[in-house]
Amino acid sequence: MSEWVSYYRGEGPEEAEEEDEPQEEVAAAVGDGRFSGRDSLIFLVDASKAMFECGEAEVSPFDMTVQCIRNVYTSKIISSDRDLLSVVFYGTEKNKNSADFKHVYVLQELDNPGAKRVLELDQYRGDEGRVLFRETFGHNADYSLGEALWACSNLFSDIRVRLSHKRIMLFTNEDDPHANDSAKAKLARTRAGDLRDTGIILDLMHLKKPGGFDISLFYRDIINIAEDEDLGIQPEESGKLEHLMKKVRAKETKKRTLVRLNLYLNKDLSLSVGVYNLIRKAYKPYPVKLYRETNEPVKTKTRIFNGKTGSLLLPSDTKRAQTYGNRQIVLEKEETEEIKRFESPGLFLIGFKPLSMLKQHHHVRPSQFIYPEESLVSGSTTLFNALLMKCLEREVMALCRYTPRRNIPPSFVALVPQEEEVDNEKVQVAPPGFHIIFLPYADDKRNVDFTEKVPASREQVDKMKEIIKKLQFKYRPDSFENPVLQQHFRNLEALALDMMEPEQAEDFTMPKAEEMNRRLGNLVEEFKQLVYPPDYNPDGKAVKRKQASDGPTEKRPKVEVSKDELRNHVQKGTLGKLTVPILKDACKLYGLKGGGKKQELMDALTEYFNEH
Repeated sequence: MSEWVSYYRGEGPEEAEEEDEPQEEVAAAVGDGRFSGRDSLIFLVDASKAMFECGEAEVSPFDMTVQCIRNVYTSKIISSDRDLLSVVFYGTEKNKNSADFKHVYVLQELDNPGAKRVLELDQYRGDEGRVLFRETFGHNADYSLGEALWACSNLFSDIRVRLSHKRIMLFTNEDDPHANDSAKAKLARTRAGDLRDTGIILDLMHLKKPGGFDISLFYRDIINIAEDEDLGIQPEESGKLEHLMKKVRAKETKKRTLVRLNLYLNKDLSLSVGVYNLIRKAYKPYPVKLYRETNEPVKTKTRIFNGKTGSLLLPSDTKRAQTYGNRQIVLEKEETEEIKRFESPGLFLIGFKPLSMLKQHHHVRPSQFIYPEESLVSGSTTLFNALLMKCLEREVMALCRYTPRRNIPPSFVALVPQEEEVDNEKVQVAPPGFHIIFLPYADDKRNVDFTEKVPASREQVDKMKEIIKKLQFKYRPDSFENPVLQQHFRNLEALALDMMEPEQAEDFTMPKAEEMNRRLGNLVEEFKQLVYPPDYNPDGKAVKRKQASDGPTEKRPKVEVSKDELRNHVQKGTLGKLTVPILKDACKLYGLKGGGKKQELMDALTEYFNEH
């Protein structure tokens, strides 16, 4: 893999940076531009000696932290390779940062995640990595956490592109780093307050230590939580990689809104909400075309030419047309834009209905989720929570007319309330809010004619119920990964990191036949005996029975049009309305050789009926 190039340190003109800015999926309908931009994340890692001691665990806290950061890097490369990541150590003997703070070492500046950075992190894993780290950076407990936070703030300030989310994740197993130095403790609290004022979120990823980690000693005053997170919920300390990854994944995942708009309860009362996509289908990344000589990305440009003269056409030289009744209706650019506009964006309350009236067949597309936006309209959170609590209490859903953007047709939606859920470790599993369920229009419903089948007997139905009951399990979407996508990403990772061979992805979608047979026992055989006749073999191939005949019979072509109808078509000149198979069958019936093209078949039939 070629080296990752940084576009963010003033190496080029500002115009180039503006070209690299990604386009948002949907422009915000309400609010300003401060919500757009790129996500940025700094991993601030304690490098003191205590982090390298394994204790009772098999893996040291530092190894667990590096593995966690590595997992985030590889995940970001796949899902959000334009996000900016950085790794900073504090508690080292050597120092490297823009302000020349002692015992603070910036290992990686804020930049795109890439293979080179992952390989650099891999050097410091395991026993050999511990020795290399001690030789390269050393350890020193005389650090200042306030200066480490200051160095992180400087990293954010040096970035010239717009950042939408700025977050620092602090990994440590020391619950009171400045117990004997009140000046350093005060400086750390001051710097943490400065981070909060500038919109930088500081999260604590505390690791297990002998005697337990007490947040109240120091870090309760240091960490600051995002507006949409609960201040009272603090997860337990992490002793295993899985638990640490779960906390990090919950924090680093984007919470970028699809659109921000108003929920109108009536003409005079509204609140502001953000619309989120909870689930989005994952695709393979689009391949990037490279110039074969230099491996640099190539740009594609589209040009429109006149089909007759070959001259280049400008956008002002073209118009749009819609065919209606064999006639082209030409529209100006302003007219096409006006047609797309329906009404102002927003959610407009129509009324309330019991939740029992929402049926499964009403779900016509993936749902969305709304959450209050206090930063746009003050008091939105209070009104939103009151509405949510009343809907949960009365078990009702709100019916609304939903227009996300001006150029999108309105939809009827049901706002289904959801109560907040947390697991045993006080980590949020389900957020409080409303699911937006898109309801079908009358045009979306179809009347399907089902063919009549032989109804099953009560005994057969009961036996099948037993089988289904034995095979039931609680489905969780996060338990099943797309095996094709996972193998694709593992292959790319192996190529990028120079691995000998890619890791094989396990296919969790394959049914566990042995376990299913063990659970079912003899139920399947009993069901077969009830359904199939005694001499029937469901695994055998069906044998086609041949009808007895006195002699060979010639297969006559099937003609769906009579001779009189064909004659009328010839006289009226409407023979072209018939399909090629019908014309071929007609030619075979009258012994005509018309060739394979439609015009040749029509000419042969026309000549025949003109003569007869």
